[in-house]
Amino acid sequence: MNNEELIATIKAELLQILSPDQAWQYRIVPKHEDAQKVSFLIDESTFDPMIAEELEVLLGKNVLLEKMATEVIQKALSRYYLRNSQDSRKKSQAYTGTSEDFLSNLIAEAKSLKSSDIHIEIYDERCRVRIRIDGMLVERYILEKNDYPSMINKIKIMSNLDIAEKRLPQDGRIFFNHRGNKFDIRVSVLPTLHGEKVVLRLLSNDATNIDITRLGFSEYDLKSYLEGAKRPHGMLLISGPTGSGKTTTLYATLKLLNKETRNILTIEDPIEYTLEGINQVQLKESIGLNFGSALRTFLRQDPDVIMVGEIRDPDTASMAIRASLTGHLVLSTIHTNSAWGTISRLIDMGIPSFLVANTLNTTVAQRLVRTLCTHCKDEVAFDSVLYPRQFKAYRTVTRHFVPKGCDHCFYTGYKGRKAVYEVIPIDYELAERIKGGVFDVSAELKERNIKTLSENAFELFEEGLTSLEEIYPLLVNF
Repeated sequence: MNNEELIATIKAELLQILSPDQAWQYRIVPKHEDAQKVSFLIDESTFDPMIAEELEVLLGKNVLLEKMATEVIQKALSRYYLRNSQDSRKKSQAYTGTSEDFLSNLIAEAKSLKSSDIHIEIYDERCRVRIRIDGMLVERYILEKNDYPSMINKIKIMSNLDIAEKRLPQDGRIFFNHRGNKFDIRVSVLPTLHGEKVVLRLLSNDATNIDITRLGFSEYDLKSYLEGAKRPHGMLLISGPTGSGKTTTLYATLKLLNKETRNILTIEDPIEYTLEGINQVQLKESIGLNFGSALRTFLRQDPDVIMVGEIRDPDTASMAIRASLTGHLVLSTIHTNSAWGTISRLIDMGIPSFLVANTLNTTVAQRLVRTLCTHCKDEVAFDSVLYPRQFKAYRTVTRHFVPKGCDHCFYTGYKGRKAVYEVIPIDYELAERIKGGVFDVSAELKERNIKTLSENAFELFEEGLTSLEEIYPLLVNF
């Protein structure tokens, strides 16, 4: 087994022997543990026999140290003991059942690492904590099974949920305020075979730093998008799967529209951002406050702009159409695979095609792709056989970049994400196509220089900003 394979086989249970601070201080990584002893891999450049004595006092077991190359230890530490580059002292400790602040430290740690979700899960033999960074889940901690119920109860109490109810799903909300960190958390509790699983969605509390010019729009697409957003009435719809950044794009748009002269109302589930000057309503279906009923009330609130979190049923769709017909600008999201697919989705919901044609200003499709770490991406020769089958490249690529991994990206090879867009402004000719029930408009879009998701994703790959692996699902010729 080589060094790379050895590092990759380290189990999460072993990582909790030390706190991140201790691991980095001694530059060691746990390799094996039994009832009598613990063996560690240690950086050969910092090896000192006294470290073993200190660890024996600390752990109460015999300690064996095995020298390893500096670059191997550095990679292991960066991979398994994530640190916030601004302040590594805020790292949470391993959970042993005695740390009262574990939950608060875990949430603060996840936020500092720009994580979007925390998953707390129980299985037959073990319990674990995973956090989602740049769209990917990373196993972070292993919990003692005896301590798991108390952890769940603590979360339920913080989110005002019923601790006695363990058979039904529950949803709640936590306002987190710990050591200067203030933000909202959406809590979802799900009964599973072995116990309750909890997902904490970390919500940003401030939309003032969102800049629409930095989201990923090309110059041409941004101009087309803003033209639709600046119309006084009509609908602007953004499609894409869950977690594709649709809400961020909507709030960047609302930030531009947020003027003293406009009355802006939103109905959301959940409210992910707060923005001064916008009237935001939290969906509460348990008491009848759903998207449709909220929209009916909004029309009596003298609105200029209405944002609906999601069009998910015919009632919401018809109310959104009605609002746009009566002189309001309506922004919303919808689940479809492409920008043009939005039209067929609305028609499937029972909206007449002539109403869709008369009200839809702009339809947008959006995805998120991870961007390569600029510190370690590696340029290699490219072979077109790597493309998906039947994909025809827009241009010839002879070199491309692949993820490698370094300290800056926790050895994932990626750092940050970028949105990929497909923006279709609905003009008179396209509106006539909608009325006529024509759903293949690829020729018309090409005439207007409208780039598909596939083309915009290919440009990111061509420029070396992302890898083929990231855009592979989008490389479909429309």
